[in-house]
Amino acid sequence: MPNAKVLESKKAVVESLTGKMKEATSVVFVDYKGISVAQDTALRKQFHEAGVDYAVVKNTLTRFAAKNNGYDFDELLNGTTAMASTTGDPIAPARIICEFAKKNKNTLTIKGGIVEGSVLTAQQLNGFGELPSKNALVAQVLGTFLAPISSLAFVLDQVRIQKEGGAPAAEAEA
Repeated sequence: MPNAKVLESKKAVVESLTGKMKEATSVVFVDYKGISVAQDTALRKQFHEAGVDYAVVKNTLTRFAAKNNGYDFDELLNGTTAMASTTGDPIAPARIICEFAKKNKNTLTIKGGIVEGSVLTAQQLNGFGELPSKNALVAQVLGTFLAPISSLAFVLDQVRIQKEGGAPAAEAEA
């Protein structure tokens, strides 16, 4: 039987993990077997820059935290496990892991995780890894919205030029 001090520290870890899972927009569990110290340092730097919390976790304590949040990850939580979580861009952890695995000969493997309350498989999360960031997606959508307006402005400028018989507005200013 573990002593009371050890038991209290484990309870604190479970509470911390429970809180992280509850607050996070995305949690990804990773098998990190075979990663070197230099690779791990580079990965942690990428996570830090993206606002993603990354830590090696104990499977048993993480199971308790997952169950506290209503999830069952008994099949996923075995072997070497790290947890990447964020309260920001929900795609960021999966995208960073996928990019890193490609560059470093598949040293990391996604086990599964949670994105905005939904449990996802490794295959689904790997698909997220192919998507651009949330900000890039928003920029693409806005660009799509602006394209017809820009085209209309160009056509109207061309019509004005033909009527006036002058140079385009951009050339006239130059």
